Amino acid sequence: MLDKIIELLKDRDFSISKFLLFNYKKINITDEEFILIIYLLNTNEFYPKKISEDLSINLGNVMEDISSLTDKGIIEIKTIKQNNIQSEYIDFSKLYEKLGFIYMNDEKEEETTLFADFEKEFGRDLSPIEYELINGWKESGYSDEIIQAALKEAVFNGVNNFRYIDKILYEWNKKGVKTVSDIEKNRKEFQRKKVESKPLFDYDWLSDNDEWYN
Repeated sequence: MLDKIIELLKDRDFSISKFLLFNYKKINITDEEFILIIYLLNTNEFYPKKISEDLSINLGNVMEDISSLTDKGIIEIKTIKQNNIQSEYIDFSKLYEKLGFIYMNDEKEEETTLFADFEKEFGRDLSPIEYELINGWKESGYSDEIIQAALKEAVFNGVNNFRYIDKILYEWNKKGVKTVSDIEKNRKEFQRKKVESKPLFDYDWLSDNDEWYN
């Protein structure tokens, strides 16, 4: 399948939705049907014989794939009449609808995980106000990843407190920290400056006097 996609992309300026690429199997689309969908989304043409020639797929297989996608509720074949000429076209509304449901479910799963992490670390259920505080962070632009990192930072420091977590997020935002990778970079930079700021001679000579003379 990969070879056919590569040839398709080389031959013409086709584009593939990343979300569709990562999720087409979740909506029961086969590899060959996926190639057909890429073609149809980019050409807006529905001529089975031409599809067969362009994709080097047997015409019978093309018709079977189209029929399969229709039966699965992925596409619809509709007709349009222009200048007294009737022609068929592919409607992808159902495909986008299915992808939309996947996206919404993924979002809900992420939110559930975030709230569950807080309840696990705090050892109790969150209050409605605390739910609102977390949603407030999300609405302010903080990613789930960063909020979870701030929670871990607070727990590591032995502080299970929303005000403390809010302060961590505020400080990170002030320093331009947006990802976990940024947190690591910031930490390393802090350690580097800390080492560089140490006095050249910070050895505790007094505590080792006896050993020195022995």
